[in-house]
Amino acid sequence: MPESTKVSNEIANRLRATRYYGILDTGYVSHSDWIAKYDSLAQGGAGIIQIRAKREDPRQRESLLERIVEHRLKASSPQPLLIVNDDIELCSRYPDVGLHIGQDDTPPDQARARLGPDRVIGLSTHSVEQAKSAIALPEGAIDYFAVGPVFATQTKPDYTPVGLELVKWVASQSPRLPFFCIGGINRENASQVSAAGAQRIVTVSDALLSDDTAAAVRDTIDALG
Repeated sequence: MPESTKVSNEIANRLRATRYYGILDTGYVSHSDWIAKYDSLAQGGAGIIQIRAKREDPRQRESLLERIVEHRLKASSPQPLLIVNDDIELCSRYPDVGLHIGQDDTPPDQARARLGPDRVIGLSTHSVEQAKSAIALPEGAIDYFAVGPVFATQTKPDYTPVGLELVKWVASQSPRLPFFCIGGINRENASQVSAAGAQRIVTVSDALLSDDTAAAVRDTIDALG
């Protein structure tokens, strides 16, 4: 079996096993607290951590990613999969980093052609039509997709919440790809999302603004059941 296939299988297994996807977002985390919050997300049980720095310029964004990459090299324990939000140019310079794209970003086929077969690529979806399109993509185009925002969220105030009905619909399709529910999810409502059929979720402010982020992540995973 080719080495690239082995790596892809390992990544696919880790994605399927992930219950909690963390986002390290500069909208909630200061640059000075950057490494500490990353560690808290990882210690709490995040299987994936995405770097999201929308307010920063390209140089600042790369500096923040570089700090995490260097920190991970010194870690003694296994680290979560690392994803960068939207920025394919930045992602292409770091061979162990994956990419998350939105509907208006680089199309999945172009992102895959640019990054190659061994990178994790995820795609946001916000409707039944978009979820259908994600599910129908050729095998290998993306590795996971996100569904949301499930509830209203300050992170994406311009998006209309998709509600639990879209979560139920996607779950009913039994997609071959793992999907993650995102948007306004917290420890109090995570059980509702789980009851709708979600096995994997993303939270942002609920974990990042907590005084004990690791405990918040663990409590969210517990709430999934």
